[in-house]
Amino acid sequence: MLKVIGRDNSSNVMKVVWACAEIGVPFERVDMGGEFGMSAEYLAMNPNARVPSIIDGDFSLWESNAIVRYLAQKHSDGGLWPADVQLRADMDRWMDWQQTTLGPAFRDVFWGLVRTPEAERNYDAINAAVNASAAAFRILDHKLEGRDYLGGSELTMGDIPFCGFVHRWFGIDIDGRPDDMPNLRAWYDRLCQRPAFRTHIADIPIA
Repeated sequence: MLKVIGRDNSSNVMKVVWACAEIGVPFERVDMGGEFGMSAEYLAMNPNARVPSIIDGDFSLWESNAIVRYLAQKHSDGGLWPADVQLRADMDRWMDWQQTTLGPAFRDVFWGLVRTPEAERNYDAINAAVNASAAAFRILDHKLEGRDYLGGSELTMGDIPFCGFVHRWFGIDIDGRPDDMPNLRAWYDRLCQRPAFRTHIADIPIA
């Protein structure tokens, strides 16, 4: 059975377990990272010292988006892994954009408001991050205009990496969060109707 290594409240682990659940791939998840620490065995497998990693038989892989691509191609060709090469390239682009643009912009929102005690918060940095995140989410909102999902009418691997970010954007009490992104909100509400998203993202406490 596929083994997914990482705690359930990590946004990067959420990507992998949601993808597994959508595809219907049985998996065993093992707590690692955060309050669980990292074993020497894990660090030998993943020198990047982050979660998640997967073990699939005698093959191991780390980096969450790479894992999502691997699982989609192996188990969901024509589904999460788009059959059309141009659509697949487009979804690849958005997966990269999540890591290079949205993720860095949102980091100080999440760490500042969730993982930093109120007395220690740097609200200048938090407010700057809220503005940067809003600018990035507006790009996503524009992409979603007239679409149910990033790739069109069906969920693909391109949607998966955004799960923890969009859930936290709407789930954290954020002063100054703009409400002028109806496509983003409709997409999030649509995702929340999917049982796998509810189980592995929406129902997990933000921490």
